Amino acid sequence: MCLSRSVQRFALRVLLGLVGTLLTLFWVLPTTAIADEAMHYDQLTFPPLPEVQLPDYTRFELENGLVAYLVEDHELPLVSGSATIRTGDRLEPANQTGLASVLGDVMRTGGSEEHPGDRLNQLLEQRAASIETSIDTTMGRASFSSLTSDLDTVFSLFAEVIRQPAVPQDRIDWLKNQWRGSIARRNDDPNSIASREFSKLIYGEASPYARTVEYATLANIDRASLMQFHDQYFVPENIILGIVGDFDTAEMRDRIEQAFEDWQSGEEATTTPDLPEVMQANAGGIFLVDQPQLTQSFIQMGHLGGQLDDPDFTALSVLNEIMNGFGGRLMNEVRSRQGLAYVVYGYWSAQFDYPGIFVGGGQTRSDATVDFISSFLGEIERVRQEPIGEEELARAKESALNSFIFNFQTPGQTLSRLINYEYYGYPEDFIFQYQRELEETTAQEILEAAQQHIQPDRLVTLIVGNVAAMQPALSELQPNAEITPVDITIPQA
Repeated sequence: MCLSRSVQRFALRVLLGLVGTLLTLFWVLPTTAIADEAMHYDQLTFPPLPEVQLPDYTRFELENGLVAYLVEDHELPLVSGSATIRTGDRLEPANQTGLASVLGDVMRTGGSEEHPGDRLNQLLEQRAASIETSIDTTMGRASFSSLTSDLDTVFSLFAEVIRQPAVPQDRIDWLKNQWRGSIARRNDDPNSIASREFSKLIYGEASPYARTVEYATLANIDRASLMQFHDQYFVPENIILGIVGDFDTAEMRDRIEQAFEDWQSGEEATTTPDLPEVMQANAGGIFLVDQPQLTQSFIQMGHLGGQLDDPDFTALSVLNEIMNGFGGRLMNEVRSRQGLAYVVYGYWSAQFDYPGIFVGGGQTRSDATVDFISSFLGEIERVRQEPIGEEELARAKESALNSFIFNFQTPGQTLSRLINYEYYGYPEDFIFQYQRELEETTAQEILEAAQQHIQPDRLVTLIVGNVAAMQPALSELQPNAEITPVDITIPQA
């Protein structure tokens, strides 16, 4: 179809107008750019970091023990929330490893007793809403997001999924089959092998913080055990709700009471679970997963670490900045100057309520394996023997403070921190304690923390790589030490 002459003339005028605008920008912008000379990076100035501020929140507790935090935010017509549940896969029976993960998935995919999975999906898709559930090592989580106009419907579905999950057998079977496929493929990625086996070497194969899902443990998981685990831990006393968005606080409190106030725990409920003990399984040693097909070595070294409430946690956080990232010692020395690594890192990784791991390592070519490990150990020893300089300290503290501030960009992020602190038994002002300590950390405190907490004689070293291509041989690291092979054979069903 041909355009009329009037339409053609109009289109031509629009085109000429755009061309004129572009020509104007072409002539004006270079002149403006030339007028202001570029500044060197060390001449740039930035405003001071904003202070972390707690949002205006309401906290209340229902008679059945459920705790709720509410934060109004009317910027957008959206509401999001989460339930933090006092559970975790560390509480599942050892012979049913994987049970908590399966439950966390099937609660959402299987839907509720009133709204099965397919119907739940349909209702959420029609409203551009979401509900998700999961269980990790130390907690369970259920979350939702919704337009304000759909809040009543979505929040009701959210409560159903938490309280009355359907847990249908067909979804259990599907998830277990997915896990079987994951087990069959778990040795395909050398990096995954290193992380999995290193955790076992530190915590022990039987530890809940390191054990793996096997065909045999999957076979022991059935619907009855899933429902028993749900009824044991998904109880009101174990739940902290956090909701942020476009709502009225009084109305939201009524909505929560209507959905959860009549919920009572059963006799099988566990509200103060005993946490598993943690001890380092291997006090040092060199361990090897021989993979002849590899041209690189995947290395992890470390020992048992500590918790966030350790008095030296802040100093060790600054030490993390000194060692890692662009400008960090490991990147500058091991990767850039010596050219020994594709990836290199060394972190003090603390946990809230059980000891984390000090872990370092990286990836290097096979023939550089020993040199890489020696170089890494040299940097560890240097940070334990020499106090850092003022310039390096200032950079590390600034980096740590910047990273810290970015955790509190939205009311939801800050509320999540508050909930975590209550969940793990930390003081509400832990946020401000940490920030103050960051600003006041000294080089001497970092040196003393490194000397006390980083212990070379306890380092466990794991290498996943082609041992025949390692030159010099691993025995050069510790001439009298035994190199212990690690068996990663997958036990059959």
